Amino acid sequence: MEQNRYWWKECVFYQIYPRSFQDSNGDGMGDLRGIINRIDYLVELGVGAIWLGPVCSSPNDDMGYDISDYQSIMEQFGTMEDWEELRDKLHENGIRILVDLVVNHTSDEHPWFIEARSSKDNPKHDYYIWRPGKDGKEPNNWASFFTPSAWQYNKETDEYYLHLFSIKQPDLNWHNPAVRKEVYDMMAWWLDKGADGFRMDVINLLCKTPGLPDGGGKTDMNGYVFPTEHICDIDPIHEYLQEMAKAVYADKDIFTVGECISLTTEEGRKYTARKDRELDAVFSFSHIDMDGQPEGKWYYRPWKLPELKGRLTEWQHGIGRGWLGLFWSNQDQPRALSRFGTTGAYRERCAKMLAVVLHNLRGTPFIYQGEEIGMVNVPWTSTHQLRDVESLNFAANCRRTGAGEEFMWDALRRKARDNARTPMPWNDGPNGGFTTGTPWIMLNPDYPQINVEKARRDPDSVFHFYRRLVAMRKENLIMCYGGYRLLWPDDPEVFAYTRELEGEKWLIAANFSDSACVREWPREAGKPQALILSNLDSAAAPAEDILHLEPYEAVIIRCQ
Repeated sequence: MEQNRYWWKECVFYQIYPRSFQDSNGDGMGDLRGIINRIDYLVELGVGAIWLGPVCSSPNDDMGYDISDYQSIMEQFGTMEDWEELRDKLHENGIRILVDLVVNHTSDEHPWFIEARSSKDNPKHDYYIWRPGKDGKEPNNWASFFTPSAWQYNKETDEYYLHLFSIKQPDLNWHNPAVRKEVYDMMAWWLDKGADGFRMDVINLLCKTPGLPDGGGKTDMNGYVFPTEHICDIDPIHEYLQEMAKAVYADKDIFTVGECISLTTEEGRKYTARKDRELDAVFSFSHIDMDGQPEGKWYYRPWKLPELKGRLTEWQHGIGRGWLGLFWSNQDQPRALSRFGTTGAYRERCAKMLAVVLHNLRGTPFIYQGEEIGMVNVPWTSTHQLRDVESLNFAANCRRTGAGEEFMWDALRRKARDNARTPMPWNDGPNGGFTTGTPWIMLNPDYPQINVEKARRDPDSVFHFYRRLVAMRKENLIMCYGGYRLLWPDDPEVFAYTRELEGEKWLIAANFSDSACVREWPREAGKPQALILSNLDSAAAPAEDILHLEPYEAVIIRCQ
């Protein structure tokens, strides 16, 4: 067993997207008091911690990821007193709270930026990244995630400011020591408030290549280039994160996990090397990125199971003694079942199968709200139904450039972030029990069939299966610390791997197809001893000579 045990390696996290979890006051938007009122649900599920999406004051151009005040609560979500009550009641129930740290950028309505854009001589001007125009155009060819260009003109200073996301999200200049101190002081303030750690938004984008040269990749539909090589893991990012750790949390029993875009295993190991304590874990998007093309995520590429297994396995081994945050989906990704599984007759069985695969990998599992009841993507029919700035800008770009309605709608139904942001359906009543008012975004029309109340009543539901998996992790350290070995890497239908710890060995096998699969028993796994878990009630005891898996069946088998 690993020498050092940590609470965050042995528990399961639950991600809450606050505006879509539970509304308490009828204004159509989820809030902190709504979460307080649903703590019993988190306790029943058995999770040990939550990742609370951004709740700081924001104009909501990017749904809270454009922060205007780091030390206050968004009015629509409640008050700081509500946050403190949520913290206290979670802690009373043995649940820790992780807050969202968004420090690559602020809102353009943050007081720092209001001052910064007013004059080149303002002391806050150097808090952000500015450049003069070039030949009457932007300083370089960089595309942003949300808009054609990553640059926006500011007439007060006759300069452009960098925004890798929305034009209302100017990037902070992390090379300025004053910026770093402001951030560290704010982080310490949240820890003093009782936060148990941070999920760090796009944390590997803090530094950019000096001189900000043009990107060299493929141009998008607007003629710009996404500058991965100039914004991801650029020196001195590790120096700054080590500085952050030393200033804020190196000696504290908290958890930090970084959202890291286009991350390599080598960089992942550097971030999570415990001797420096930059980060405790990272989210890798390798398996998420495999169904996109170089032109961007909207350009779909069909994925195959051997590639999924290869990408996940690369990180199982490549992270070394570091650590991973494990996930199928989050607030920025489509629903896992729509992406990696099926939404048809086998929906519930497939949801359980995906859960078995993820929760038995090495790393800390994160459940995204709704995953535990098998929620799926939304059949969008109008851009009026969408709320996300990325989705709306993409639709506008498609129509402006003539990309075509068929391409646009296929992309939005597959990849729009709105798919993950529809309200949590608590029952089959009006608005799914989410609000007594008008929801800020439409519910998935399938909520009368897919909702919490129905799942709670059914002992064979996806929800109760998740409860079993979460409970198993508390009792079986092999799920946390066991070694990982992939079997049958080229098998197009079956994902099989072993976990091994102190003489105990488990085989985890999952059928990703809608047909039964029969395979010769893998001798590398040892002899089958007992069936620990299956997502089928009718699962047979393991045989010594074959492995038989029904469509979308997943099993955990103890071996010797």
